[in-house]
Amino acid sequence: MKTIYVLSDSTGETAERVVKAALSQFGGSDVRIVRLGKVTNQLEVQQAMATVTVDGGLLVYTLVDTDLAVAVHTIAEEYGLMAFDLLSPLLHSLSIFLGAAAQSTPGLLHQIDTNYFRRMEAVNFTVKHDDGQETRGLNKADLVLVGVSRSSKTPLSMYLAHKGYKVANVPLVKGIEPPAELDRIDPKKVVGLVISPRRLVEIRTSRLVNMGQSMRNSYADYERVEEEISFCRQYFRRHPDWLMIDVTNKSIEESASEILRRLGAQQSY
Repeated sequence: MKTIYVLSDSTGETAERVVKAALSQFGGSDVRIVRLGKVTNQLEVQQAMATVTVDGGLLVYTLVDTDLAVAVHTIAEEYGLMAFDLLSPLLHSLSIFLGAAAQSTPGLLHQIDTNYFRRMEAVNFTVKHDDGQETRGLNKADLVLVGVSRSSKTPLSMYLAHKGYKVANVPLVKGIEPPAELDRIDPKKVVGLVISPRRLVEIRTSRLVNMGQSMRNSYADYERVEEEISFCRQYFRRHPDWLMIDVTNKSIEESASEILRRLGAQQSY
């Protein structure tokens, strides 16, 4: 039996009725609907999405809070889930037609505005340009993060995407030539991430433990990590116009704030 999850900041009854109306066009399809209601903060989003990602299925969601809606969309993208923000396109069209914004009251459908769609576009872009994917699109990014594996490129990219910035990130691997596109984009967009070898070894060791892999893996070998960091710094010195940020022992929020401050990014969403 296939499952459709209905996630809402209220009871989810309205969204469930819409889903059932659509299902009526498919005859006697064997589908169950699971309501995940009263989702009103980030923790509850994580808990609800944990349920969805375990079993899979189609996700239909209606959330007032834009940040929560973006969080749901991001997690769905990460896990390859089919997800649909119910009625957002309709509300957006209605707000333009009526010349008024939709009410953003829990229990109603969330307010649709240009900032919401800008954030969604930024998140979509960032997911598609994670870890060196689609390097031909680097020139379309607002920011490009460059660094060795586990230097917080992906979480930092997603955090900035939630702020409305289109972010691409590119891994640096010793012995592999970085993509030529890095030398063709505006250097003011590029941020090099560095981290202390000792801290990087700790992060990689923890990852190996979580993955159940051998601690003898060279991925977390201190000498190899030192070589990677040295290669990284040498490569950055060849690009003096790039901004370089040391992310050692910094939270994602701290690193993001430093990047935006030092780049003089005035626009926020």
